[in-house]
Amino acid sequence: MTIFYPGLESLSQPELPSPPSLVQRSVSLAPLTSFRVGGPAAWYAAPRTLEALRSCLQWAQDGGLPLTWLGAGSNLLISDAGLPGLVIHTRYLRGLHFDDETGQVRAAAGESIARLAWLAAARGWEGLEWAVGIPGTIGGAVVMNAGAHGAWTSQLLRQVELLSRFGGKPQLSEPEALAFSYRTSGLQTGEWVVTQAQIQLAPGGDPQRVRTITAEHLRARKSTQPYNLPSCGSVFKNPGPQTAGWLIEHTGLKGYQIGQAQVSQLHANFILNCGGATASDIWRLICHVQDQVEQHWSIRLRPEVQILGEFPAI
Repeated sequence: MTIFYPGLESLSQPELPSPPSLVQRSVSLAPLTSFRVGGPAAWYAAPRTLEALRSCLQWAQDGGLPLTWLGAGSNLLISDAGLPGLVIHTRYLRGLHFDDETGQVRAAAGESIARLAWLAAARGWEGLEWAVGIPGTIGGAVVMNAGAHGAWTSQLLRQVELLSRFGGKPQLSEPEALAFSYRTSGLQTGEWVVTQAQIQLAPGGDPQRVRTITAEHLRARKSTQPYNLPSCGSVFKNPGPQTAGWLIEHTGLKGYQIGQAQVSQLHANFILNCGGATASDIWRLICHVQDQVEQHWSIRLRPEVQILGEFPAI
């Protein structure tokens, strides 16, 4: 999950201080996203500790730079022009601790939620079976309130550790204070970054049974969703009562293609990079799908994917 802050001063300021050693200039973001598209970050850092993260935040604040948070890159579309300011990749903030007495897991923001689902299943701990097919991090899952099969992240949260984009010390927040709702939360303003989450699971189950259920969830996802080509997962939020995929399919858009971006033949709420697609191809296809569905059903689909940077007017 990422948040982009427009309107701050650009990186070209002559007074920009010297960056910390881990900050790199002009790093391609396409390999770091599941769509495999997008231009470079003007500045990029992948801290592995909170101390390093705070150092990057202080430097960005001193230089008046906009910030973008990047996790697994699985739910975003980055402009071909790239992003100004500093992109902070939180994927390498790692750490897991299972508390056998309470059934709680303390998971750092960069941990894979799918990996955590498998590790919990191996212990016989129930509650995350649904998350096994979600290609994101714990931090991204919290910010987006990721979910599947009628379950979602906020149901399991006990506490969330947050760090202000201005640095300082991490603070603990209760889930009730974070305005969770369908595929969103109050954290999408980007004022705070998730550093870790306390997740409540149900220990004491039979590991073989929990692993079997987890594997069935993954099998079901792979049988109904395309995994063979780059995508961002579901592109649009479900408006109800019909799903976004149903509306797109019954508008006749399965297989529709702009450039090398295509509406999936398997699941219409997926847009695929068929090889060499640009972010602009995907953006134009998103806009086309929205327009066509609105014409047919008088429903304007809202993107679930986070769209960052500058895109051409359609």
